[in-house]
Amino acid sequence: MFRSETALWLGVISVLPEMFDALAAQGVTGRAVQTGRVILHRFNPRDFVVDGYRRIDDRPYGGGPGMVMMAEPLQAAIRAAKTQAALDGWHEVPVLCMSPQGRVLKQADVQAMARQQAFIVLCGRYEGIDERLLAKEVDAEWSIGDYVVSGGELPAMVLLDALIRLQDQVLGDADSADQDSFSHGLLDCPHYTRPPDWEGLDVPEVLRSGDHAAIARWRFEQQCERTRQRRPDLWDEWRKMTGR
Repeated sequence: MFRSETALWLGVISVLPEMFDALAAQGVTGRAVQTGRVILHRFNPRDFVVDGYRRIDDRPYGGGPGMVMMAEPLQAAIRAAKTQAALDGWHEVPVLCMSPQGRVLKQADVQAMARQQAFIVLCGRYEGIDERLLAKEVDAEWSIGDYVVSGGELPAMVLLDALIRLQDQVLGDADSADQDSFSHGLLDCPHYTRPPDWEGLDVPEVLRSGDHAAIARWRFEQQCERTRQRRPDLWDEWRKMTGR
């Protein structure tokens, strides 16, 4: 495979790699994979275990509930992913781990990541991952919020979807991502489509006026008001950032 300077290379490490079929085959992300704008490889740690049980977890030292993912098969999967990345033309690929203990992911983080062109994403399961593997092989841990789900696959798909949609020519309209909530520190404005009157509710007149300057002002005002009401934390942060 020859490296494309416009492609995003992704290596996912998961004991449930089939979960990523939806990402690779459906919607915007599926089209990006199918057209080669995203290169997606999946690596199952069980494939790197030599015993007949393909065991990748064991009981935690010190006791306690649950099982812990073992370092050795995860390390082997990470190294296989790095080898594949090098064969495809990508080197020095960072390893990210989805974890409720990680830094909470924000749009600004995704925008910064999108400037890079390759990632390996590790999906944990069970009680967690052997800490030594995290210390030795993982460059950053990320969380999608202060709650716990059954494994890292769904958070990984959230991260990858957010990354993919920021790639050039993935969205039908290049301005779509730039107008998303959080892209400039504010929530998005309200949106309307046909019919102009629905169950007694009208589309704001300004949006039907054809006055693009007035529409832009209205949308910005709506963004400010919606952010102030719904996310006062973001509103305060935006005001500090902009000096308004």
